[in-house]
Amino acid sequence: MDKNKRTLSFQDLANKTVSPAESRYLVHHAVSGTTSPQDWRKAIDEYDDQQQSRRRELLYSLMSQYLSRDVASIERYIVDHVEHTLARTRFNFDKFDAYLATALSVRDRLIESWNDTQQYFTEAGVKRAYYLSMEFLMGRQLQNALINLGIHDQYREALKELGFDLEVLEEEEPEPGLGNGGLGRLAACYMDSLATLNYPVWGYGIRYQYGMFEQKIKDGNQVEIPDFWLAKGNPWEMQRLDVTYPVQFYGNVNVVNNKDGKLQVYWQGGQVVRAIAYDIPVPGFDTYNVLNLRLWSSSPPEEFDLEAFNRGDYYSSIGEKQLAEKLTSVLYPNDSTEAGKELRLKQQYFFVSATLQDILRRFQKLQLPIQQLVNKAAIQLNDTHPTIAIPELMRLLVDDRGLGWEEAWELTVQIFSYTNHTVLPEALEKWPVPMMERLLPRHMQIIYEINKRHLEVVAQMFPGDEQIRESVSLIEEGYPKMIRMASLAVVGSHRVNGVAALHSQLVKKQLFPYFAAMTPDKFLNITNGVTPRRWIMVANPALAAVFTRWLESDDWITDTRMLSQLEQFQENDDFIREIEEAKTKNKQRLALKISQLFGINVDTDALFDIQVKRIHEYKRQLLNILGVIYRYLWIKQLDAEQIKTVVPRVVVFAGKAAASYAQAKRIIRLINGVASVVNNDTSIDNRLKVFFLPNYNVSLAEEIIPASDISQHISTAGMEASGTSNMKFVMNGGLILGTMDGANIEILEHIGKENIFIFGLNADQVEEARKSNPPTQLDSRLEQVKATIANGTFCNPKVAEPILSCLVPQNDYYMICRDFPAYLEAQNMVDEAFKDKRGWIKKTIQSMARMYYFSSDRAVEEYAQKIWNIEPAPFIPSTISFKE
Repeated sequence: MDKNKRTLSFQDLANKTVSPAESRYLVHHAVSGTTSPQDWRKAIDEYDDQQQSRRRELLYSLMSQYLSRDVASIERYIVDHVEHTLARTRFNFDKFDAYLATALSVRDRLIESWNDTQQYFTEAGVKRAYYLSMEFLMGRQLQNALINLGIHDQYREALKELGFDLEVLEEEEPEPGLGNGGLGRLAACYMDSLATLNYPVWGYGIRYQYGMFEQKIKDGNQVEIPDFWLAKGNPWEMQRLDVTYPVQFYGNVNVVNNKDGKLQVYWQGGQVVRAIAYDIPVPGFDTYNVLNLRLWSSSPPEEFDLEAFNRGDYYSSIGEKQLAEKLTSVLYPNDSTEAGKELRLKQQYFFVSATLQDILRRFQKLQLPIQQLVNKAAIQLNDTHPTIAIPELMRLLVDDRGLGWEEAWELTVQIFSYTNHTVLPEALEKWPVPMMERLLPRHMQIIYEINKRHLEVVAQMFPGDEQIRESVSLIEEGYPKMIRMASLAVVGSHRVNGVAALHSQLVKKQLFPYFAAMTPDKFLNITNGVTPRRWIMVANPALAAVFTRWLESDDWITDTRMLSQLEQFQENDDFIREIEEAKTKNKQRLALKISQLFGINVDTDALFDIQVKRIHEYKRQLLNILGVIYRYLWIKQLDAEQIKTVVPRVVVFAGKAAASYAQAKRIIRLINGVASVVNNDTSIDNRLKVFFLPNYNVSLAEEIIPASDISQHISTAGMEASGTSNMKFVMNGGLILGTMDGANIEILEHIGKENIFIFGLNADQVEEARKSNPPTQLDSRLEQVKATIANGTFCNPKVAEPILSCLVPQNDYYMICRDFPAYLEAQNMVDEAFKDKRGWIKKTIQSMARMYYFSSDRAVEEYAQKIWNIEPAPFIPSTISFKE
C-alpha cells in the first residue's frame, strides 16, 4: 500500500475523523476507496466552489426582486404580518394591530433598499459623512415613508379593502421622543434630503427610552409627565445585537514603556457600559437610496452579577444593569444638580465613543492605512453636544493605533466640522474640570495637551496679549475651572458654520472674534432649510395637490426652484380660489383640533395668528401675549358697532418650557390665564380667541403650520440663530410677523419686504440699547397692560410679580418694552392687509413661489460640497453584485 495515499470511507465519517469539508465531499460523492490527498483536496475545493456558486445564484434569484407594489400583494404582506409577526387572527385584529402590520410591511420594503444601498456604498468605496446629533426629531414615519416610496395610494386602497382607513392608522403611530425642537427637526430634514439626493451619509444619535417629557396643562400650569414613547415598541427600528461596543468611564491612566521603548498610555479600570445599535431606515423620495439612522442604547456589559445573585443579593445583582440603562433613558436630563450634569456628560461621551468605534470598524474593513481615514469619513458635529468626540478620536488614534500627536491631530481636524446653532452663553456647554478628570481622565489629559499647543500658536500670533490668550483658552479660569466645549469644537474642526447669514456674522464678530481672526477661512455660513416632502407633501396634501396641478408636474418636490413658476398665476381667479380652498381646509382641520381640546368653536374666516416654538424669554412669547392683552382691552372699550369692524383673530400658542425654567413656565401660566378670560368674555363678540395647545410635537406642527395666516417669529434681534419654523410657515402659505433676526432677514430678501411684517430693533440697535441708559418712561399702552396683569385679572401675584419685574426699562434685557410700540403698529398693519382678501392671497402666492432657497436640499448640497467633500452615490438595482 502506498503510504502517500489514504483510504477513506464512510466509516471515517462515522468516526468523525474527517473535517466538515471532507464530510461534504464523502456524502456528495459516496466516496469509498483511495485517492491522493492532492486530488482529494482539489475535488473538495471544486465541490465547494460549485455549491457556493449555486447558493449565490439562488440568493441572487431570491433577493433580486423587490416586493410587489400592486394592491393585492400589499394586502397579502399586511395580513402576513398580522398572522405571523403579531400572532393575531381575523377575530383579534384592532386598529393598532393594523398599524403595526402596515408599518412592518413598509419596513420590509425599506430594508430591501437599505441593505442594497449600504452594500453599494461599500463596493463603490465612497467617502461617507457622519452626522452626529443628540436629537433627531423624526416625527411619525408611516405616511412619510409611503410618500417617499411612491406607494401611498396603493396602501390606502389595500387597507380600505381590509376595512381600515390609512389616515386613521397613521394617527395610531406614537410620536418618537428623540428630540425637543429645532435642532432635532433640522437633523431629520437633513437626513430626508441627504437620502433624496443620494448622498452617502449616516446619522448617529441616542435611542432615548423617554422623550424630554409629555406636557400637560393643569390649572393653566405646565405639568411634565414621562414620555414613554416606546411603551408599545417601535416597528421602524432594527435592534442590532451584532453591533455593540464597550464604553468606559472613570478609572485611571497609566503610562508605561512598551517593548519598543516608547511610552504607551493605558486607560484602565472604572465602569464599562455596552452600547447596542438600533437602526432606522431613512428613505429618499423617488430614489432607491435608503440611508441609516443609527441610535445607541445603553446596557451593562453583563446582564447581571451572577455571583451576587447566587448569594441572594438580588438588588445588587441588578443594580449595575439599572445604572447602565439609565444612561440613555431621558433626553436632556436636568442639569441643575451635579448628578444631572454628570449624566449629561456621560450621555454625550457614550454616544460619540460608540459612534467613533463604529466608524473606525467600518473603515478597517477597507484595509487601508489609518491616514486614509480623512478620504473616507467626514464627521459633522451638530451643535456643541458631541464635541467630546474630538479628544475621543485623538485617544483612539494615539493610544490605540499608535499615531504620533501631530499626525493624529492633523487627521482629526480635517475629519471634524462643527455647526454652531446659538450665541446664547448657556447653550455653549462648559464642563467642570474636576468632573472631567473623574469621569474621563484620559480625555482631560488630551484636552490639556490640545490647549497647550493651541495657546502656543496664539502666543505667536498675539505676542504678550494675555487678554486674547485668556479669551481663546479652552480652559476658563475660576472655581472650578471649566472646559469651553464650543471653543474646543472650533479648534478641533476644519470648518465652522453658522446657520443664517446674520448668525454666522455674529459667530465671527461676537462669539469667536479671535478665532475668526486666526483662521478666517475656517468660518462660513450655511443657512438652514426644511424638507418639502415632510412640510408640504405630508403636512399639507391639499396645497401640494394645487402645486402639482398648476405646475403640471410633481418635480417641484425635489426641485423647489420650480415653485417660482407659480407666480405667473397670481392673478388667475381659479388659482386664487384653489389656494384659498386649501387654506380653508387646513384651518378647518385646526379648528376641529381646538374644538376637541377646548370645546370651543372658532371662526375659520378669522385671522389665524400662530406662535409655536420652545418657550424661552428670547423668543418673546411674552411680547406676544402682552399684545394680546392690549388687543383685548382695546376691543372691550369699543361700542357694539365698532367691534363689528375688528378683524377677528384666533391666537394659538404651543411649545414646551424646560422643566427647570421657572420664568418660561410663568409665561405659559399667563397665556392660559389670558385665554380663560378672553374665551369666556361674550362682550367682545368672538373677535378674539386665545389657545395654548399642549404637548407641541411634529405631528401637532403638521396640523398647525398649514392653517396659519400669520406666524410670529419675534425673537430679540441677534439672539435667534436661524429658525426653521419660519420657513415652514411661508412654504405653506402663511406670512411672517417678525424681527430682523435669524433667517427672517434672508426670507425678507427672497420674498420681498412687501410680503413680510418687520418691526423692532435690529441686532446692532439691540447691542447699543443694552449699553445705553434705559428710557425713563414706558409706552402708556404697556403700562395699561401691566396694570391689568398686576391686579390679578389673569394670574395670581406669585406668577405676575416675576414677569412684571422684567418689564421695567433697567431690566429689559430682551427689549420687550422698547419693541412693544412697534409691535402693536405691525399688528395694525397685519389687520389692514388681511381685510384685502385678494391682496393677502397674492402675498402668500408670491411668498410661496420665492421660497425655493429654503429647501434642505439646497442646504445639504452646500454641506456636501463646501465641508464634507462627498459626491452623490445613487444606487441602481442592477449594480448589486452580492459580493461576500
